[in-house]
Amino acid sequence: MPYITHAELAESPGALELSEVASDEHRPLVPAELLDALLRGGVVSSWPADTVQEAQSAIARIDSAVADACSVIDGFLAKRGYALPLNPVPSLVIAWCRSIARYMLHKNRTSLESKDPIARAYTDATRMLQRTADGKFSLGAKDTVANNKTDARFTCTPSVFGRNQLRSFR
Repeated sequence: MPYITHAELAESPGALELSEVASDEHRPLVPAELLDALLRGGVVSSWPADTVQEAQSAIARIDSAVADACSVIDGFLAKRGYALPLNPVPSLVIAWCRSIARYMLHKNRTSLESKDPIARAYTDATRMLQRTADGKFSLGAKDTVANNKTDARFTCTPSVFGRNQLRSFR
């Protein structure tokens, strides 16, 4: 189960960027409007069949990068003991999946890693995943795995002789 949907990818990073990085390297770019329609489940019958086929190939490349990103996330979270795949998916995991998949799609970057926002987002995501795996970071309020193993919780039965029960004896 992927941690990010096509519609979420259409919102960010967007069809234009995905068209630039997921199109076949030796062919013209897939039109961003067509890719956006496919990602959102829209009608593509007005487009030529060969162009639609190229766009579907681009989506297959995107899906492959998302699957790889999900595997990376699962690898970190399995180390911590989470039941995988996560369901429901925390919004934090969606953001990490987006950052990792985007990094994997941008395989031909020429900028320095330290100045590249895509590489920084990838590094931040993997750093936070490592902190989660080490138990130093939580996936949120609905996290099913306890954050602190030394956390002690005490429960007891309600008191029989409390202030409210003994008021009449004063």
